[in-house]
Amino acid sequence: MSRVCFQRFRTVKIDNKTVKLQIWDTAGQERFRTITSAYYRGADGIIMVYDVTSQESFDHVNDWLNEVNRYASEGTCKLLVGNKSDISDNKAVSYETAKAFADSLAIPFLETSAKNAQNVEEAFLTMASELITIREMVGDSNRPAGTKLTENTKSGGNSNGCSCN
Repeated sequence: MSRVCFQRFRTVKIDNKTVKLQIWDTAGQERFRTITSAYYRGADGIIMVYDVTSQESFDHVNDWLNEVNRYASEGTCKLLVGNKSDISDNKAVSYETAKAFADSLAIPFLETSAKNAQNVEEAFLTMASELITIREMVGDSNRPAGTKLTENTKSGGNSNGCSCN
């Protein structure tokens, strides 16, 4: 049985606001495309991750963006992340190329390394900050259904994960 997705909850605090992120890792594999479109519906934010050592992976970002734009709400926050930045010798997609692409779409961009945790926390903080900005712009009555911000009153967060089929 193949892993289709992994679900995890993450609580992020920015200033006096707490954002609870529900993260669905859908593996980004082409064979899961019909399944992943269901995850876009109702999503407040979507992080698209490509492998900086694979031009093909970066080329597929356009395909994923088309899917996101087709199925996600108009105000859904997007973030482009280039992973494996620790492997600079085999880099196929330059930072400048990816940054220019993200800028042309008005999408935040950063590179990360899951191996050494470089900028991984920053990716979640960037998404949380984008969600806060959107929430403050549209106000409580018009906020997306999945967005819930709370004042910081206690620390901690649930980091339970489960596999989905």
